Amino acid sequence: MKPPADPDLPALDELEVLSGLLEHRVRLAICVLLSKYDAMSFTRLKQVLGETDGSLGAHLRKLESSGYLDVEKAYRNRRPVTWYRLSAGGRTNLKRHLAVLTQLIDRAE
Repeated sequence: MKPPADPDLPALDELEVLSGLLEHRVRLAICVLLSKYDAMSFTRLKQVLGETDGSLGAHLRKLESSGYLDVEKAYRNRRPVTWYRLSAGGRTNLKRHLAVLTQLIDRAE
């Protein structure tokens, strides 16, 4: 009996385009939220995502150091507030990442 031939599978070149930075659910969620809203404070992101200060801070620093976020420190009622915005480059990278994920999902259907 002859073994079945390997199926002719298309190359998954799209995987190379995916951003490793956005593979973590919290970093992806931060970018998606910031793509919908002009800016969000650290406190609001913490409330929405349910993350601890340390965890959220680490993810935000990683996104900021990679150029995905713009950060603004301000005061509101004499209290420091840190605002986060998705940078132009971060927005472009997020769109590319989501487009590739969509292509991969379409292949699976």
